[in-house]
Amino acid sequence: AEYGKQWYQRRVRGIVEVADMVIVTKADGNLKTAARLAKTEYSRALRLLRSHGGDRWTPFVMTVSALTGEGLGDVWEEMCIYKKEMIEKGMFSKRREGQRLTWMWNHLQDDLLDALKEDPSVRRTMRSLENDVMSGVIMPGAAAKLILTAFLDR
Repeated sequence: AEYGKQWYQRRVRGIVEVADMVIVTKADGNLKTAARLAKTEYSRALRLLRSHGGDRWTPFVMTVSALTGEGLGDVWEEMCIYKKEMIEKGMFSKRREGQRLTWMWNHLQDDLLDALKEDPSVRRTMRSLENDVMSGVIMPGAAAKLILTAFLDR
């Protein structure tokens, strides 16, 4: 369960770090309140992780419902404005290049962590070292190196 929570947090952070805008879907019916809450949470995360000034694009969050069509026109309009502004500032291609690199490294991190967790011998080492880290027997960085060594030496 904890690994699932960590995976989710990494995903959210990864999205927030590279997103030009965040669109929360299914903003209708029973999920409308949840969509509004998600919009609020993403907006907060963007303010914390992406606060910057100058002439850079400031990402924002919108809700949309494909079922009712609510918000679709607004999303399309904002996407067009974004692309026009970024092209005019000469930042569109550069931004996309940076996003692609970030996505590549995020995928690699996720895949490596999955491979570590799926290997039975490494998983045993991880469990033992997690307990040692929590109790202060070993420093987190040293434990990480031991886990990586166990994985590479298998």
